[in-house]
This record gives sequence, structure tokens and C-alpha cells, in this order.
Amino acid sequence: MIHLEGIRKTYRLGDTEVHALRGVSLRIEPGEFTAIMGPSGSGKSTLLHLLGLLDAPDAGSYRLLGSEVAGLGEDALAALRSRTFGFVFQQFHLLARTSALENVILPRVYAGRAAGDTAKAAALLGDVGLGDRAEHRPNELSGGQQQRVAIARALVNSPRVLFADEPTGNLDTKSGDEIMEVFERLNRSGVTVILVTHEPEIAARCRRVIHMRDGVVERDERRGPPVAAPIPVDRAAPPSPRRGLLGLLPELSLYFSQALRALLANKLRSALSMLGILIGVASVIAMLAVGAGARRSIEERLSSLGSNLLMLSSGARRVGGVSMERGAAARLTLADARDLAASLTAVKRTCPLVQGRVQVNVGGSNQSTRVLGGGANYGEMHASSPVHGRFFTEDEVSERARVAVMGLTPLRALFGDRDPVGETVKINRINFTVIGVLPEKGSGMGGDQDDRVIVPVTTAMYRLLGRQYVDSIDIEAVGAEKMAEASNGVIALMLKNHRVPPSQQGTAFDLRNMAEVQAMLTQTSQTLSLLLASIAAVSLLVGGIGIMNIMLVSVAERTREIGLRKALGAKRRDLLAQFLVEALVLSLLGGAIGVVLGIGCSLLVSLLAGWATVITPLSVILGFLFSALIGILFGILPARRAAAMNPIEALRSE
Repeated sequence: MIHLEGIRKTYRLGDTEVHALRGVSLRIEPGEFTAIMGPSGSGKSTLLHLLGLLDAPDAGSYRLLGSEVAGLGEDALAALRSRTFGFVFQQFHLLARTSALENVILPRVYAGRAAGDTAKAAALLGDVGLGDRAEHRPNELSGGQQQRVAIARALVNSPRVLFADEPTGNLDTKSGDEIMEVFERLNRSGVTVILVTHEPEIAARCRRVIHMRDGVVERDERRGPPVAAPIPVDRAAPPSPRRGLLGLLPELSLYFSQALRALLANKLRSALSMLGILIGVASVIAMLAVGAGARRSIEERLSSLGSNLLMLSSGARRVGGVSMERGAAARLTLADARDLAASLTAVKRTCPLVQGRVQVNVGGSNQSTRVLGGGANYGEMHASSPVHGRFFTEDEVSERARVAVMGLTPLRALFGDRDPVGETVKINRINFTVIGVLPEKGSGMGGDQDDRVIVPVTTAMYRLLGRQYVDSIDIEAVGAEKMAEASNGVIALMLKNHRVPPSQQGTAFDLRNMAEVQAMLTQTSQTLSLLLASIAAVSLLVGGIGIMNIMLVSVAERTREIGLRKALGAKRRDLLAQFLVEALVLSLLGGAIGVVLGIGCSLLVSLLAGWATVITPLSVILGFLFSALIGILFGILPARRAAAMNPIEALRSE
């Protein structure tokens, strides 16, 4: 079964070389019950570790079942350890946070068998007399009981060879005798048993004793033939390739449960590790909520400007490098507004505007407000159609009618909760009839957009403000694609109609494209949101570094556990997955709490500061996904360090 030829193993301790094995050659046949004895430093434990593929020789040949194993890769060796060998250690090496049943099941997971199939593990615990202690943790078991759990774990994959390193060294005489009886019973059933011991009475119960000294086999005693009965093969749950998501689910569920236990075992440290992720996710969600709220607020304010609008106003004339007052080169008139709408095919409609400050009186109440004179189409062009009542008509504009549409600010100050429609107000001591109430706009770039009264432009010019010219003309293009054509046509027509000299044509008129203003403000808002989110993301990075540090500490603390898992058949990918899952669980828990905290902070900011905040599902999903990504990225280094450990060196660590 096992054939060693010229096996050598040398360890280096500082500048000193220790020759643990010096050309050992031997054969182990199926069914043997072999004890390896020798004084301390004789190489017996090293030989056992090499036989069990926990360590690799520096030179020599190792043939298992006729095949050379010296050149096999780490994962192939792990598969052999899992399915061909079983290990019983002097220190038991049980996982402290798991039950006896879960300890026994562990090798089945690494062998690709179903982790949820507990029948065989439970049966083995019954065979070693621990059927009623399956749910107990190692600290609830005696030393002998823990060793029995280790034996059941070693047998769960029906190995052909069982290795035991000083299996009775930490037990009292009675417990030691019970364990040896278990080994004898296993050997009679066909299991090849190889154990290391320094106790002659233990070796006396074996059929073969190999004596070692100074790294060589000094004497090989055979006291009886090997057991002829073959070991029964486990046909109930054959190894299955772990491919596809469904095949990984049992392993992942086991890793997640183990990760939760590891985190709960160090609650304070885990909480401090999650703090960085928690703050980062909460900051990302809160900042994105504030940014989205600001963007929506800007969009709502800009909607009042209308769409596809150009704003034409008189420019300031420059004399000797000095800017004169606006309108010095040309002034806008009502005729200009009519001419633009009639002459340019790219222009859909126009609205002349004048504005000024007035006093509005109702009874004994007095309010200073802004009066805006506009055309009958002002409401449609600026999304300001009355929510109650109506807007004035073209006939009322032509007749200079004394009608007014009021904003909410003066309306509340003068009428309170009363219906103002049909009531008479005095504007600069002239009676006006209120015919409509404007929609609420809120505060905007120009201040309170609800603090205004809109009257026909002719009424404002000739009855209230005493003007012959308009302040500006709003121009609506036929469509967004006609904005450039409309802009060029407006300037050309105005220069022609007003006979502006060439020297003043560049400054005679100002034409502002409101679509460009909207795009600029929206872009600014988006940039602000990105900046806020980037600043918050720094917290996520800090949290990721914290997780990596904690995971590195965890790997260092659990070196023996890592060595045990490798001895039981864990491959590199198994350990990578386990520690990545732990980092992922840590970051996801922090992310979930951060999501709740971020939503709470956003609502609190909205409540206390009065800022508009918008919590979008996308921001919540992004925050959660980023926390998971941070956990994976910063968990890779600790996971790789765990996966790269040498099993025997890890088991020997203090």
C-alpha cells in the first residue's frame, strides 16, 4: 500500500540544519497495526507526517497504492488526505466553536460530499460511545471524549489508513485504554492503523513496531500478520464534483455559519471592524440623498423657466472701455415681440416682460411685492398656469385691463385663508381684480418666486410703472433642435430693426439660452453629488483597511485551525472561500447597518436642516454592493495568506 524508498527530510533552524530523516525505506501493507517508537528527536513524528502527506520529503520516493505522490500538487495531496487518510492528533485539534457532530462532518465537506448528510457522522459518534453528546462543544467534553470525536472525524470518509500521533499522550490510563480498544476494533475491521507513541505498553498492543533513532529505522519488529479483511468502502455518499452554484451552496452555508461564529466570538473587535464600513455606507447614502435632493430641487425650480426658452434683453453700450447703462444702444418694445413671433419660423411664440416693485393694499393690510407684466401666454411658457381661477387673455392685454394673478406670498399676507379670486386689491393705489392664484414655486435663484403679482404687460407699462419699453422678451423655440437657428435669427432681426451700428452690434443685445443654463446647473448638481459620494467613499476604504487588519489578526490567531483544515483535506480554494466569506459577512453586516443609519441620517437632515433629500433604491443598492466589494477586495490578502500555509507548520504553531 505505502512504499518509502530513501526518504530524507532536513529542517533549518537559523543557521543549523537538522536532519530529521536520513534515507528511510519501509513498506506498509494493508491491514497493519503499526507503532512508530523512538526517543525525542528520532524523527518518528516527521515520518508520520510524511506518511500522511502533511509534509513533503526533500529526497526519496513515496509510492501510494502503486503511484508516486512526491510530485503531486497541493490540491491533489489535499484530496488524498481527505479520502484516503484519517488523522487523530495528540492535541485533538477540534474546532472550539462547533459541535461534536459538526467537527465530524467537516472532512466530508472537503471531500465534496454533502455537508447536510449527517447520518454517517452521527452513526460514528454512536460507535465511539458519544451518540448522546453530538451537539456538545469540545469544551463540554472530557479529554477522552474529545479524542473519540477526533477518531470519528478521522473515519467519516472511510479512510484506508488511520494515522495517530501520540493518541493517548494527553489522556489518563483508563481513557487511553478505551481509545486503544477503539483502534484495535477499527484494525480488526480492516483499517490500517499507524500511530506514534513513546509508551511501550501502547506499542505492545500493535502487531508491528518500528524503532527509530537519529532519523533512521533502527529496528522493525513484526509481532503478527496484518488483518486480511478489507476496509469497507463508503458507497452511501460517493465524492461528487463541486461544480455549479447548487453544488457550492452547502459549503457556502457552512462557511457563513462559521463566519458568524468567528465574529460573535470576538464581538467588540468585530464591531470596531464594521465601524468603518458602517460609517462609509451611511455617508454614501446620506451624501447621495442630499445630492439627489439638491438636483431634484434645481430641476423643479428650473421647470418654472419653461423649456426651449431664449431670454432677450438690451445690452450695455461701451464707450472708451466703460460700460454704459442697459438700453443705451437699443431698447426692446412690444412691437419687437410681435415681429419676432411673426418673422422667424424657428420661433413658436414670444412674451414681453416688465417688472418693478409695488405696494399692494387690501383693507388695512399692506404688502410690498414684485409686479411682473407679461403677455397672455406667460403662464403656458413658464409653467405658471393658475391653480385656482384663470390667467388673463389677449383681449385683456390689449385693453390694459386691471386684472391680476397673485403669488402665494402676497396672497397669504393680504387674504390669509380667504379665497382671493374676484376680490379687489389696490396696486400702487389703483384698483385691480384678482382673477387667479399662481402655483407654488418656492425659493429659487432669484429669491422667493412666490412673491409676485402678474398683470398684463400693457397695464404694467402704462398704468403702474410708466414705461415705454419692455425689460426683456422671452422667446420659445419650436423645438430643442431649433434653438441655434432661433438664436441667430433673433439677433439678426433685432440688429436690423434697430439699425445698430457695426461698432455696437456685439453688445447691443444679450441673449441667454435657458436650456444651457438648465444643463449647466444640472451638471453642477451632478458634480456636487459625485464629489460628496467620493468623499464618503474614503470612509469605505478606511473601513476596508480595518477589515483587512482584523482578518490578518484572525488568520494569525487561527493558524492551528488552518493547519487542521488542511490536514483534513481542505484545498486552497476552500480556505480562500472561508476567509473571504468571513470578510464578506463582516462587511455586509456593517453595510446593512450603514444602510439603515444612512437612511436615518438623510431623514434627520431633511427634518432639522430643511434640505431636500431623496433616498433612491439605486443609492441603497450601491452602498450595499460597495460594502460587499470592499469586503472581498480587502479580504483577499488574509485569505491568500491562510491558503498558502504549510499544514504541518501551521499545526505546530504556538
